[in-house]
Amino acid sequence: MTRIVYVNGRYVPYSQAAVHVEDRGFQFADSIYEVCEVRSGRLVDEERHMARLKRSLGELQISQPMSEKALGHVMREVVKRNRVRNGLVYLQVSRGAAPREFLFPGDDVLPTVVCLARPGSPAAIDARAEVGIAIKSTPDIRWQRCDIKTVMLLPACLAKEEAHKDGAREVWFVDPDGYVTEGGSSNAWIVDGDGTVITRQLGADILPGVTRATLLDAIGEAKVRLSERPFLLTEAYAAREAFITSATQTVMPVVRIDGRAIGDGKPGPVAQSLRQKFHHFATISSA
Repeated sequence: MTRIVYVNGRYVPYSQAAVHVEDRGFQFADSIYEVCEVRSGRLVDEERHMARLKRSLGELQISQPMSEKALGHVMREVVKRNRVRNGLVYLQVSRGAAPREFLFPGDDVLPTVVCLARPGSPAAIDARAEVGIAIKSTPDIRWQRCDIKTVMLLPACLAKEEAHKDGAREVWFVDPDGYVTEGGSSNAWIVDGDGTVITRQLGADILPGVTRATLLDAIGEAKVRLSERPFLLTEAYAAREAFITSATQTVMPVVRIDGRAIGDGKPGPVAQSLRQKFHHFATISSA
């Protein structure tokens, strides 16, 4: 459980952590975030997470609140103070607090920075990966800049809630042409009948996943055939394998989509192999 939270320069007890009622992240979702895996007390792929955070800030014209080195120190300190060995660290930056107005406030308004860390159970995630998860598809109703990691996640919340009611753990958004874009909090992948790994190419309609990027390194090293292109939901139904990637689950096999078994209904060898290889290619920071 989270015990200590960083809020705007102070490390405070979880029960006392708060931001201003007129913070723009609260009122406008005018805020970006990163979720980084913590493994043995160390940050996984920190450099890539910081690069994406910097890009998101730039796309929304939010000032960098502090240097990347200082942000890294905050994340490590929060992990340390919460005694997290394995789990996640969450970092959020909003444009700051100002009287409610659609136009951006002046330069005198400083960004709000929040950071928290939570423990997780690698054993529980590994056990889930051994049996695989179910996916529910849903129309993609999100805005057209999904490449920016904003806190504007209401469409994902609504979709995940419906998926949960149907016994699925994740959703796959589907565009008007029937192509899968990505998951509610993950990137989407399939393996076709020829053994080619397929995932949608980067663009404004998907998040440039950090885990996705690291997995591409692993795929290249393993010389697995890869095609970065959109794939139809019907292709996914007929795929030999399917899986998702995210910082908290790395590579997670998918065994059912909309109630249909994928392949033989069990985690496939490609997904299992890539899951085992992942952390050999990820960058693990110093403590």
